[in-house]
Amino acid sequence: INLPDELENPTHRYGDNGFALYGLPVPTEGRVTGLLGPNGIGKSTAVAILSGLMAPNLGRGASWKEVIESYSGSALGDYLRRVVEKGVKTAYKPQYVDRIPKSYSGSVEGLLEKTDERGALSGLAEKMNLSPLMGREISSLSGGELQRVAIAACAARDADVYFFDEISPYLDIYQRINAASAIRELSETRSVMVVEHDLALLDLLAENVHLVYGTPGAYGVITRPKGVRVGINQYIKGYFPEENIRVRSEPIVFEVHAPRAEKDVPLLAKYETFSKRYTSFVLEAERGEIRRGEVVGILGPNGIGKSTYIKILAGVEEPTTGDLKLKLKVSYKPQYLKADFDLPVQVFLRKITPEFDSSYYQSEFVKPMGLENLMDQTMEELSGGELQRVAIVGCLSRDADLYLLDEPSAHLDVEQRMMAAKVMRRFAESTERSVLVVDHD
Repeated sequence: INLPDELENPTHRYGDNGFALYGLPVPTEGRVTGLLGPNGIGKSTAVAILSGLMAPNLGRGASWKEVIESYSGSALGDYLRRVVEKGVKTAYKPQYVDRIPKSYSGSVEGLLEKTDERGALSGLAEKMNLSPLMGREISSLSGGELQRVAIAACAARDADVYFFDEISPYLDIYQRINAASAIRELSETRSVMVVEHDLALLDLLAENVHLVYGTPGAYGVITRPKGVRVGINQYIKGYFPEENIRVRSEPIVFEVHAPRAEKDVPLLAKYETFSKRYTSFVLEAERGEIRRGEVVGILGPNGIGKSTYIKILAGVEEPTTGDLKLKLKVSYKPQYLKADFDLPVQVFLRKITPEFDSSYYQSEFVKPMGLENLMDQTMEELSGGELQRVAIVGCLSRDADLYLLDEPSAHLDVEQRMMAAKVMRRFAESTERSVLVVDHD
């Protein structure tokens, strides 16, 4: 069994000694093809090349002519030739939808009408529940609303190949299923490629999948296509038999913990019934208890009041009726993260906790969450997944009684989600602190 090793002759390399990508997937007509692998491994680079947004350089500044010659006689070579000759039309949904308002201003209806090249808008609007958003400005949308609009805008275009770079962030379970249904309909007559970390959603969507392995930030290798169930199971086990490559020392295990008996769990706080009234929405919360050392999940569709509930617990918003009287120190990680400041990650965390240099902090937070190589980067330089990991650690680093995390899985890959869950649970149990988590995964 071989361990991952960098190959020769990259498809693309950033700079002289930068990240290198080896191989590319090939879109297949009438199918949804998945791309599955860790963050920073080259999936978005592959999509950018295949969609014509970026030219591969073969690691040596090669021209398009040289690229096509190097892949001549293959399906990939034929596809790339069509891209260069404008013989294939592509549509692309970007990974980070929260950046859309920076490049487009106007109404949702205006954006969707511009992209509706095949007269599919009414059906997509109904499937994605976009009608209530049509009169809204793009700049006023939440992350989940932006995600649905971006998916519909891409699907409404008249293209030969559609690329969707992560469709699950900020969407609830029902919205993910509706998005999958819309994308599956596209694939009946077109080619579709989807990058996704939600394994259940990928299983629902795709017929086949390319796995991507390597060293994040250094190089990535794209495998040949595999059946989606076969590919997902190989990814979970960490061993790819056809390539004879082991990418992980241990398989990913979805652990099930038996709940502790209530009498064994000391009480942290109680609160009475409260409500929050908006113009068109009312949240009513029944009286409840928060126990020490527990991790409690908060589950429900988008727009139902989950974020409002924890904002009230965090003291970010006041209830309309009821008085919580919690008198607790609370640490809160919001759903939508902004880091428009140039503070290095290391300085950001040092400002939060005096424990930064301790072996405990490094072994329990920094190493498991993969932050070692991010310490000298500034917060504004971080990708969505990197910022999410730093925000989770920052939240758990504060001295508090209650920790509230709103959608910590957004933009994290499978391994990072599992590790974040372990870190949160281990932290809660070892310190007897209480953790409440809103998530759809």
